[in-house]
Amino acid sequence: MKKIRLGLFGAEDSIEIMGSVVSNYPEFSFVPISYWKDEEIIEKLKAYAEDVDVWLFSGQIPYGYAKKWSGLTQPMFYVPSSGSSLYKTLLYIVYHHNIPFNQLSFDTFHPSELERVFLELAINPEPLYLNHYEEEIQTEKVVQFHYDLLKKGKTTAAVTCLKNAQHELKKLGVPAFRVLPARSAIVSTLALIRQTQKTLRFKDSQIAVQMIEFDSFFSLTKETFSTDEIHKVEIKMTEKLLEYAKKINGSLKSAGPGRYVIFTTHGILKEATQDFTVLPDFAVLHLTGNDGVTCGIGIGQTAYEAEINAGTALFHAKEFQKGTTMVVFDDKTITGPLGQPEQITYGFASEQLQLLSERTSLSVATLSKLESILKKIGTTEINAHDLAQHMKILPRSARRIVTILENNGLAEAVAEENPHPRGRPRKIYRITL
Repeated sequence: MKKIRLGLFGAEDSIEIMGSVVSNYPEFSFVPISYWKDEEIIEKLKAYAEDVDVWLFSGQIPYGYAKKWSGLTQPMFYVPSSGSSLYKTLLYIVYHHNIPFNQLSFDTFHPSELERVFLELAINPEPLYLNHYEEEIQTEKVVQFHYDLLKKGKTTAAVTCLKNAQHELKKLGVPAFRVLPARSAIVSTLALIRQTQKTLRFKDSQIAVQMIEFDSFFSLTKETFSTDEIHKVEIKMTEKLLEYAKKINGSLKSAGPGRYVIFTTHGILKEATQDFTVLPDFAVLHLTGNDGVTCGIGIGQTAYEAEINAGTALFHAKEFQKGTTMVVFDDKTITGPLGQPEQITYGFASEQLQLLSERTSLSVATLSKLESILKKIGTTEINAHDLAQHMKILPRSARRIVTILENNGLAEAVAEENPHPRGRPRKIYRITL
């Protein structure tokens, strides 16, 4: 059985501990990747992206940077800060340095974790100085947090989970004690990774269906228009699709005039489309928008479910334009258009959007796309022109959508902009779904 390649990412001493635990699991191999400064994180992730199947980070900071970057396609995990390592550090501080707990500052830990530890130790450190963060944070801000408390005379030492923070604090004259990853937390995380890999293997074996619609009239001219020419085009299309189906270990069947269905697996198609970001290989066979080809990909537990999802994906692809490929997954999320620099992912099963659809007469799919676009651009303010470009629709259609939202109290004109001196100013709307 092929081993799962873990990318162990973190400070050198943390990697040493994680590696010693991982070595006890024969199903894993690992690549140690250490870093020192925050600026190195993305660079090193890029360098090793092809060498690992799963990322295991030593803590939240490198994990947060990787998540925000969103350039990794592999599953990502981090070893949470747990009580057992903290007990060891606190015991060392009390026994060797005799520092009261209420004179310590902490970072990384969740407040409930610290409260539980101190409750079990039957102590009540008031006040409790803690810098808790959910995702990425600059190490210098963690250092500043501890240093400011010491300068104000509120603390006499710092407890940190970050090796480079400990190093910088000591340079500033702050006594700093490090909490290393606990072996029990590493074991728990490895169990989660194993379970996730089983789930991914199951997903890879799911059925994937490509529903391809081809306009046989599209490539004909007035001079070549005849039933014989149409027949030749359809034969040529079938030959190309048979070649493509063979490449992806799929089976091809006709589903009526100008429509074909290819059955394969989720894993194969995921690889062929680079995790559903680029067009499938049939684009290499010159089956593109110029040939009037539109495609819907459906993923499902059964062939029937996958085929239904492929039909839904094809419908959404045709809503964009010919030559578009869209995907509907088994959780009813939609993504696409594949191969475009700007892709959106949206759903069509939201109860809230169902209610808004009934209220506005806009389809749930349209509202879902709009919701996804606003999340992607990171603001609720947009003009009709930009909305049209994101949704791949005509500007007048985008203006109609905005007008309907405005009439229903879901959009409000908040500003105007004039990108062209002689053109009409464009209204900027704040949309609240």
